[in-house]
Amino acid sequence: MPILTATYQPPIVMRNAHVATIYPNLFRHVNHLTQQRERLELNDGDFIDLDWSYASSYATNHLVIILHGLEGNAQRPYIKGLAKHLTSKDLDVVAVNLRNCSEQPNRIYASYHAGASEDLGHVIQHLSTKYAYDKISICGFSLGGNIVLKYLGETQDIPAAIVSAVAVSVPCDLYDSLRQIEKPANFIYRNRFVRHLKSKLFQRAGDFPDDISNEAIKACQSLLDIDDLYTSKAHGYKNAKEYYLKCSSKNFLSQIRIPTLLLNAKNDSFLGAACYPIAAAETNTSLFLEMPEYGGHVGFYDKKNLYYHERRAYEFISQFS
Repeated sequence: MPILTATYQPPIVMRNAHVATIYPNLFRHVNHLTQQRERLELNDGDFIDLDWSYASSYATNHLVIILHGLEGNAQRPYIKGLAKHLTSKDLDVVAVNLRNCSEQPNRIYASYHAGASEDLGHVIQHLSTKYAYDKISICGFSLGGNIVLKYLGETQDIPAAIVSAVAVSVPCDLYDSLRQIEKPANFIYRNRFVRHLKSKLFQRAGDFPDDISNEAIKACQSLLDIDDLYTSKAHGYKNAKEYYLKCSSKNFLSQIRIPTLLLNAKNDSFLGAACYPIAAAETNTSLFLEMPEYGGHVGFYDKKNLYYHERRAYEFISQFS
């Protein structure tokens, strides 16, 4: 499929990648969105919390599933902004809080990670069997976008109700993205991620002292250290390098058969060259790649508190409604 031409032209100040990335996290507010929580109990004894928002018409037959990024949740402005726009267009929305990302810690040692496509599969199976939606679309941001792309490419028995997907600011090559985040220009993001993840790991150590120690957590100075210590081993990988290799969605893009929009800004400081899968998009008629010059990382600022990626997500999804 030819690469899509982007029309996004933000104000001059928002053409700076770091301003675009930081501004919505600090200053964006999304009001007048109601969320109702449902807890999905999993077969391994754990749970995933789902936050529902409903179309004003209450008569839609189309549901959109949204997945957040690293250390996010369903209350982040980028999740609520998309949910509010989609519900205003008569689509129901369920925003997934990945394991250990809602207010209550999850029950088992394992948590969420960039390759947790089986958890997305559990959510989709639950929604497909319990609710009578004729059509379901999936939207993922950053790490959540990697999960969506991996699920679509590796799953052989995708429910027939799944009709489209959108993935925004996705680190399609996890190691390539890690290398970018570790660069000096990204120290603010890196330090924030490390601080938040270590805080959760100290909680893990309190709950599972036989599996991880406070001393080992204190020694972690980077995302690579954390992925070597916990993320990889807690989820069945030998080390961080194997985790990055096996969970990167770029490995699964050629197998995607559901119409999928991948929106990655060219100035996203979290993404290196390997995160722009031009060759895969050119050879897969189901994969639509759009690469605006600007947008940072999930920072597609636009007028009236409606962001560009939200308009594009609806435009793409509406083609298959």
